[in-house]
Amino acid sequence: MSRICELTGKGRQVGHNVSHANNKTKRTFLPNLQNVTLLSDALGKGFRLKVSTHGLRSVEHVGGLDNWLLKTSDTDLSLRARRLKREVSKKLQAAA
Repeated sequence: MSRICELTGKGRQVGHNVSHANNKTKRTFLPNLQNVTLLSDALGKGFRLKVSTHGLRSVEHVGGLDNWLLKTSDTDLSLRARRLKREVSKKLQAAA
C-alpha cells in the first residue's frame, strides 16, 4: 500500500541525510498518515480513510468531509475519495 494521503495527495519526498563532514546519503521523508473515520453529514455514515495530519486539519478547517470533498479538485483525490465525492454530490443534488 502506498503512503499517500487519500484527501490531499501528499506523498513521500526524497532528500539527503547530511553528516557533519557534509556526506550526503539518500533518504525519504514520509507523510504523517493516520487511519481515521471521517463522518459524512450528507450520507449519514463514517468512512475510514488514510489521511495525513495536515489533511485532517484542513478538513476540520473547511467544516467537515462533505465541504472538503466538494471544494477539492478531483486530481488531488484518490479513487475512493472521488467515488465518495460523487455519492455526496448526488445526495445533495437530490435533496435540493
